[in-house]
Amino acid sequence: MAVKVLVPTALQQFTDNKATLQCSGNNITELLDSLEKSCPGIKARLCDEKGEPRRFLNLYVNSEDIRFLDGTKTPLKDGDEVSIVPAVAGG
Repeated sequence: MAVKVLVPTALQQFTDNKATLQCSGNNITELLDSLEKSCPGIKARLCDEKGEPRRFLNLYVNSEDIRFLDGTKTPLKDGDEVSIVPAVAGG
C-alpha cells in the first residue's frame, strides 16, 4: 500500500530534500513509524515523547485534519495523501 506524504521544507533535511515521499501504513501511527525507518530522526520532530503529533504540527489525510477524524488511529488506504503542515502564528 502506498501513501503519498507531503513534507514541509523545514523537515526536508531528513528526507534528502524531497518534498514528497511514498510510505506505507494502515493508520497514521504506522505511517509515522514507516517514515522514521526511511528518514531516521524525523519522527522526533513530528511527535512528542508519547508518540503523539506535536501541538505545533497539523497532519491532514486528503485535506481532512486528523484531529477531527480518529487522530493517530485515522485509517489510511492506498492512494491517500498525508500532508504535514507546521502551524503558523503571527500578529
